Amino acid sequence: MTHPVYITRMSAVLPNAPVSNDQIEKILGQVGPKASRARAIVLRSNGIKSRHYAIDPATGKRTHNNTQLTAEAIRKLAYGDFSLDGIKLLVTGTSTPDQFLPNHTVMVHGELGNPPCETLAASGICVSGMNAMKFAWLSVAAGEHENAVVAASEVASAPMASRNFRPEIEARVEALEQTPAIAFEKDFLRWMLSDGAGAALLQNRPNPSGLSLRIDWIDQRSYANRYQVCMYAGGEKEPSGRLKGLYEFDSLQEVMDKSVMALKQDTRLLEQGIVESGHDACAEMVVRHNLKVDDIDWFLPHYSSEYFRDRSYAAMPDNFKIPQERWFTNLTRIGNVGSASIYLILEELFRSDRLRPGQRLLCYIPESGRFSVAFMHLTVVGS
Repeated sequence: MTHPVYITRMSAVLPNAPVSNDQIEKILGQVGPKASRARAIVLRSNGIKSRHYAIDPATGKRTHNNTQLTAEAIRKLAYGDFSLDGIKLLVTGTSTPDQFLPNHTVMVHGELGNPPCETLAASGICVSGMNAMKFAWLSVAAGEHENAVVAASEVASAPMASRNFRPEIEARVEALEQTPAIAFEKDFLRWMLSDGAGAALLQNRPNPSGLSLRIDWIDQRSYANRYQVCMYAGGEKEPSGRLKGLYEFDSLQEVMDKSVMALKQDTRLLEQGIVESGHDACAEMVVRHNLKVDDIDWFLPHYSSEYFRDRSYAAMPDNFKIPQERWFTNLTRIGNVGSASIYLILEELFRSDRLRPGQRLLCYIPESGRFSVAFMHLTVVGS
């Protein structure tokens, strides 16, 4: 027997004041002796106007680590008849934990200081936030818990700091000019990735007043059987396509010399993998759930760059192309916050006055790590 599960509260944390395009290099630091020549090309392609960093722009010091940022988002859920002491299950997803071990969720639990509860951490890239949501949803639906708190967060500015990059990126500028998709190199990621956290309270009953979002289903598919690694950190991609892992290097010095810990993207695979996996996952999802275009009132896509907006539309099957006037996104204002992006998109729509009981929402989350895709279908429920 399964129980209906509702998102009854959502929260968002975007640290510090918005950072404009002209401020990025000052805050993250300059790579090499000259300002990046690729910056304007990358920003023109990704369309992002502002983002947030957990960095004090005046001092350059960190204002939050990932654990603190996640805990801040969760604390914002605790008001009225729900307190942190009432958390039964705590689940998080992130690409940028503060440490390898212990896992991110137990660090957040320790930061919150709430009583003992079940925990689980979902690792990965963008889809990790949705994998966390699915575990929380299934746990409440199965009757294991009456509630769950789930969060996704990123502090991408930490690996994006200038000390993690090398001047050789300047040699890529000519290629960037000729092929916009090649912008998804190390330097591209510095001009796109942002910091932030989102959290949600899942309960086995809807809000007594106001709106709730009933989780109808969550689908996730990996296409790693088809593709090599595309986005990665803590490894080096060999000419054969094999990923050489962190612990295969001879020394820590070699890891540092080769910028192994920096985030990287294999741009040769990116566009093909995103479009093909997005199309196939969407086509399968439409058949499995017998969906039609008119069934969806709001489409919430997480894409990494405006460059991929039209490509995401093109990837939809011909019988399921949702008009873009029904899309809701905030990429240009807050940037790509990885696993937290869909939480931040959904939270903004949830607290707006645009939702009405009975409306149906479809969230779309692709990931380029080795190409995975997730969808979440929600129905707006009145009190």
